[in-house]
Amino acid sequence: MRIRTDDEVYRVDAVWLGPPKATFPWRARYVAWGVGIAVFLVVLTVERQLGVGFGFFSTAWAFVATILITRLITRKISHERPLGAVFTMWLRELHAPRERPRGEGGAVTATKLRVRTERPRPKNKRPGTSRARRGRAAAPARR
Repeated sequence: MRIRTDDEVYRVDAVWLGPPKATFPWRARYVAWGVGIAVFLVVLTVERQLGVGFGFFSTAWAFVATILITRLITRKISHERPLGAVFTMWLRELHAPRERPRGEGGAVTATKLRVRTERPRPKNKRPGTSRARRGRAAAPARR
């Protein structure tokens, strides 16, 4: 017995091939047309902000950039992962809290060192011991 899944229903993309009897030579989903128009307007706006004038070649390069960006975006979109979910995931990834690593170490400077004019004297190892007492301890004990 063979169990059939409903995957075949989802393999069919909602594709617009163009007007009747004058179809386009490429297949593009409806979502790709919507994304492409929005991306084209954004690319044109970015070109104007960068100071690129409006002409044939600037518009042609904007069209090429639009096709590439649209293909990148629509590659991530499917019936299981719609455009809204991809966009929401991207926004949440952008605003997610990140760990802020602290810098350990760094440049060494002598600005925090205290400099004294006198040389510090050595401290005794045991409290209450002096030189004289240490000298007697070194002598052999009498019996």
